[in-house]
Amino acid sequence: MAEYMRLRQICLVAPQLKPVIADISAIMGLDVCYRDGNVAKYGLENALLPVDTILLEVVAPFQPGPGTAAGRFIEKTGGRGGYMAIFCCEDPDARGAKANAMGVRTANVITHAPYHGVQLHPRDCRAAFIEFNHTDGSDDILGPYPPAGPDWQKSIRKDTTLALTEVEMQSPDPEALAAHWGKIVGIAADGIVVKLPNSTFRFVKGSSEIMNGLTFKVADKAKVLEAAKARGCAVDGDQFQLCGVTFKLVA
Repeated sequence: MAEYMRLRQICLVAPQLKPVIADISAIMGLDVCYRDGNVAKYGLENALLPVDTILLEVVAPFQPGPGTAAGRFIEKTGGRGGYMAIFCCEDPDARGAKANAMGVRTANVITHAPYHGVQLHPRDCRAAFIEFNHTDGSDDILGPYPPAGPDWQKSIRKDTTLALTEVEMQSPDPEALAAHWGKIVGIAADGIVVKLPNSTFRFVKGSSEIMNGLTFKVADKAKVLEAAKARGCAVDGDQFQLCGVTFKLVA
């Protein structure tokens, strides 16, 4: 099978799910395609919203406090930063083995046939979890993807938000983190950029290592910014704060 690597999902974490999903839906014009009962065993609830063919997921602990990995993440970061970058590829086990060989441990392996995922340890990835996954028979980007439910494609909306174009990662040494992530995903960094076929990871200077921001192509920036203000988000220029990250808008 030919090698490939695409961004499949970005996962954010929130103290409470319902208000954040309401805000994202109202501001970005996105619809929930699925709520995955499989995350309950981790003490979480979730919702997924398609942004074209990339899924935006939000997870939240059932109970406040550090009883789950997501809860510990919120406590550790003060709720700042994205939780997980999820990539689809031809062979998650082989990709995971290569990461293991460079000292990045496997944290969790998930199999819900025909889906198979390998999650890497965030302490070794730095800044966020990385997951590699593959779904048998769904190399078409609009094909089946069990984590997003049986009919996720029907929830794609393009009247407000058109695409998730860039993920911003922050580090005191952005070039080193870019090189590290590039090595893990198998796409060499070009300075502070790791470019995938369907999205770009950009690494910027900052005080801590976190997934700092998401850039969305939208149909009408002014309309989205007005919606963000109406929902009480802190708006600054063409960006606003929501769910621990900066939502940046481009036309």
